[in-house]
Amino acid sequence: MILITGGTGFLGSTLIRQLIDQGIDVIAIKRAQSTIPTPLLSSSLIQWVDADINNYFELEDALEGVTKVYHCAAMVSYQKKDAKSLFKVNVEGTTNVVNLCLEKRIRLLHVSSIAALGTNSDNIPVSEEDQWEYNSLTSNYSLSKYQAEMEVWRGITEGLNAVIVNPSLILGASASDKGSGAIFSKIDKGLRFYPTGSVGVVDVEDVASIMIQLMEREEITAERYIINNLNISNKDLLSVASVLMNKPEPTIEVSETMLQIVSTVSSLLSIFKKSNATLTKETAAASSAKLHYSNAKIQALLNHSYRPLEQTLKEIAALYNKQ
Repeated sequence: MILITGGTGFLGSTLIRQLIDQGIDVIAIKRAQSTIPTPLLSSSLIQWVDADINNYFELEDALEGVTKVYHCAAMVSYQKKDAKSLFKVNVEGTTNVVNLCLEKRIRLLHVSSIAALGTNSDNIPVSEEDQWEYNSLTSNYSLSKYQAEMEVWRGITEGLNAVIVNPSLILGASASDKGSGAIFSKIDKGLRFYPTGSVGVVDVEDVASIMIQLMEREEITAERYIINNLNISNKDLLSVASVLMNKPEPTIEVSETMLQIVSTVSSLLSIFKKSNATLTKETAAASSAKLHYSNAKIQALLNHSYRPLEQTLKEIAALYNKQ
């Protein structure tokens, strides 16, 4: 039996749909207050279980009879006030998953992030071999995902059968207005500015498909794989999406210095308004960084055919154009 954590999320729900489309029964755990995505409500192949990954005993009960776990559950935030929650969910929750998978001899596929990858100074795409290093602009989210990945590696040294994936920015029509979906929400409202950096992007369908293929290759263990379709400048990504959404293309370049100034003002305003800052120092630095990622390792293994970026953006645009 297969179990998925984070089954109501963007990636988790896509993974579940692909599995049940293949006629595979799954157990999907969710928090009691989470809402099940409508497309997954009526399937008899899904057993929904209320369990919190931070509750060891709830998780232990959910894993009874399970042989494979896709660990998709995670918290994403760049707000300083969420630091404690980030480490509790991403690190402590992953520790529970790892320990129980070790105890029950369950194969694990852990969803990490490009935020847990290293960098290089040779102006070449980042690969799985580049070493992660902490610096003053490292976000709590990045640190929590790195530490979570270290828990998986710790489990591997203790005998855990596991594989790790590091997806780049995941795009898809089923994303909410949070995460990557927030980009298109801003475009829809009329985005005039673009940051100077670049980013790796990949369709959620590709990520889920590759995860399934890796899970089925049980001989593959103690490995990590970057999942990235292509690297693109923020300007080009925003411009293509804007045209497809029938919105004006952003024309004003914003430097990292300006973004850092704006992030400081945003943080101060958030204190007075008692709300989240719309731009933080971490997100300002990330949007200005020229980020490039190599998919050579996963391609050598699977030779996966990625969905064209324009197709993904057309599907996202179609949703906004209907509204």
